[in-house]
Amino acid sequence: MSKVDLAQFHKAFHEESLDGLDAMEQALLALDEGATDPELINVVFRAAHSIKGGAATFGFTDVAAFTHVAENLMDEVRSGRRPMEKAVVELLLRSGDTVRDMLALSMAGQPAATPESQALLAELSAMVSGGTAAPVVAKAPVAAEEIEGWDIAFRPFDYLLKTGNDPARMFRELATLGPLRVTCDASKLPSLADMDASSSYLGWTLGLDAGAKRVAVEGVFDWVDGDCDLSIVPRIAAPAVVAAPAAAPAASPRAVREVAASSEASSVRVGIEKIDTLINLVGELVITQSMLSQFHDGVDASQLEMLRQGLAQLSRHTRELQESVMSIRMLPISTVFNRFPRLVRDLAQKLDKKVVLDLRGETTELDKTVLEKIGDPLVHLVRNAIDHGLEVPAKRLAAGKGDTGTLRMEAFHRGGSIVVEVADDGAGLNRDAIVAKAVQRGIIASGDGMSDDAVAELIFEAGFSTAAATTDLSGRGVGMDVVRRNVMDLGGTVAIRSVHGSGTTFTITLPLTLAIIDGLTAAVGAETYIVPLVSIVESVQVKPDAVRSVAGGGELFRFRDHWLPIVRLYDVFGCDGQRRAVDEGIVIVVEGEGTRIGLFVDELIGQQQAVVKSLEANYRRVAGISGATILADGSVALIADVTGLVRMQSRRKAA
Repeated sequence: MSKVDLAQFHKAFHEESLDGLDAMEQALLALDEGATDPELINVVFRAAHSIKGGAATFGFTDVAAFTHVAENLMDEVRSGRRPMEKAVVELLLRSGDTVRDMLALSMAGQPAATPESQALLAELSAMVSGGTAAPVVAKAPVAAEEIEGWDIAFRPFDYLLKTGNDPARMFRELATLGPLRVTCDASKLPSLADMDASSSYLGWTLGLDAGAKRVAVEGVFDWVDGDCDLSIVPRIAAPAVVAAPAAAPAASPRAVREVAASSEASSVRVGIEKIDTLINLVGELVITQSMLSQFHDGVDASQLEMLRQGLAQLSRHTRELQESVMSIRMLPISTVFNRFPRLVRDLAQKLDKKVVLDLRGETTELDKTVLEKIGDPLVHLVRNAIDHGLEVPAKRLAAGKGDTGTLRMEAFHRGGSIVVEVADDGAGLNRDAIVAKAVQRGIIASGDGMSDDAVAELIFEAGFSTAAATTDLSGRGVGMDVVRRNVMDLGGTVAIRSVHGSGTTFTITLPLTLAIIDGLTAAVGAETYIVPLVSIVESVQVKPDAVRSVAGGGELFRFRDHWLPIVRLYDVFGCDGQRRAVDEGIVIVVEGEGTRIGLFVDELIGQQQAVVKSLEANYRRVAGISGATILADGSVALIADVTGLVRMQSRRKAA
């Protein structure tokens, strides 16, 4: 008998368990807000029961033992023997986080039991055996008196310095918790000639010789979450309930969980109705192909109308097939939004603030690839809004507001794009403080004459906000340049609107999909380029008297009371443009990273959808080009990278 491969069943169990944990978390958050529906309690009980059964079946005994105790606790609540009080909710939320980590470790072939999971298991067991609910505290699965110190491995990603974060400042803050040992890893440091002053090459191993609370240690690294590889492991004074093998240091559960999540990103669940539609469309294509095959040997005049109908039918079926295939990759944005109720609750408790999260448009669908990459920018915006945008209750009351702040996240369609808004009714941006900081950093000479919108755009400057600025500016600058860069990489844009004292709204505009774009086709000599419609403001024919030459050979043209630079594509890409005089060609006004420029081309050919092919994967990376596509005549057209062209123009201007 052949050996059964259990890996596929393990993966299915893991995915179903994560779905159960998501449902469990949502039910617990509803109960925490005062909901009394008994079905919510049943949802939590069933999630623990299902995970316990599956873990026992596949031999994940540590996971089964942990969830068995959590199930017993929920059985007490379900039967009415124990009230569903806040401390129980808190303990079960922490238990859900721990089960996620244990599942990730199990899937990676590592022991699931850790000192932290065993300490939390002891808390659960004590409560089930008749103890009272432990007081609600920040995540601290190991009692402070059991911790001798903390071993921390910190390896920043190369762009971390550009986010405004300073490792040295973080280490000084960590040293306030106790004696700190710092060991630097300079193995990735390049030669001086190859070094980029704005990149991070170093890593550190830190030893904190003090029994500080986990929340204090993790708080030091809050603002670099997602921008580094980080492992924080407690040193336990007493032996744990179940000792883990003393082998080489293993990856942290969070790191393992992130690796597991990235591996799962290669799959997507598809409704059976979408598969049925695809099958039907393929059947229609086969019929159409059969119809057209009769013209293989030629067409006479009497058959022209039939051929025309067949080609029209082929075009219609192809378009429908394209839309159907693309719909398979479309998922509701709720898959991203669902993480925020827990994040908002935990941050509000930690900061002693009252916050209501208002989610709208959760059913709005977006390409799976875009969804996977938009999560981190949204987390940045939500954390900043709660931490620094929304005021504490006392300040809100003093300002004539209610003591509870509102954070709204909304997704909706606008034209051919998806718009995601993150809005708060907090203090808004402080114009004077932003201008003062920008002048201090040499970004601007003066704020005189600058509109409020232009001042707000300053927070997207790389590393604009510093530690000192977070107390002056609502902290909005931390990571905002990273947010914009990540959104721009998706072919989207970020806009900000703020009213001092009333709140701030960030608007992210994204393409529906990265696989197919709507673009404007333009000719430059014998070459064809496609400019994404999402980046186009307007196409104009410029008169010679509206153009000015500047030092260094640059050109500016007047557009709606503003002077914008002209970028001649034949100069950028080294091709032979047929038209040199500005009034003979067309200028396409585009916007990227909040900056507008004019792209000069010979002529516009038309608008079309383009199937994006990676240029880097098939050739090499080319500055100013984001990809390529095949045109109807079989020729290749390059897709302009508007953000890249804006950056190239900025560097040319700075030089």
